[in-house]
Amino acid sequence: MNKIQQLRIEKITLNIGAGTDQKLLEKGMKLIKNLTGISPIKTKTLKRIPAWGLRPNLPIGCKLTLRGEKAIEILKRLIVAKKNVLKSSCFDSNGNLSFGVHEYIDIPDLEYSPEIGIIGLQIAVTVNKPGTRVMRRKIRKNKIGPRQKVTQKESIDYFTKEFNIKLEEKNDN
Repeated sequence: MNKIQQLRIEKITLNIGAGTDQKLLEKGMKLIKNLTGISPIKTKTLKRIPAWGLRPNLPIGCKLTLRGEKAIEILKRLIVAKKNVLKSSCFDSNGNLSFGVHEYIDIPDLEYSPEIGIIGLQIAVTVNKPGTRVMRRKIRKNKIGPRQKVTQKESIDYFTKEFNIKLEEKNDN
């Protein structure tokens, strides 16, 4: 296969949404710090929604973006927490992968912490091919051809081969 057509993981984003519960937000920040060794940042609201008790700049979650080898190492642990089984609906039309881990104690090498309790997190994996920077750079932006865009099928094949995932069978029950 051509080197320019090979898929690669651009980044992994770990996210915990806490809403207006500040205690849950602190627990989520501790969880991501325990998992990665890096402190996450707080995500803040932009709009005022009185019905939900939201106002601008209110912290409602935390996130962390990982790149490189550390990202792939953590992704392997997170996929094992899902028992290497994902749904095909976890892959979007651009080949990106999103899934959640309901309880962090399912992640290998992560012990239960009473100060955190039982919470989960969401994982978003961004996949691309070499050369896609051309459409995002600031100077001399350009379009990329259809062969450079990642499809859902390519992404499923990549994760099946590289990370040993299996697609969950659909039940009609």
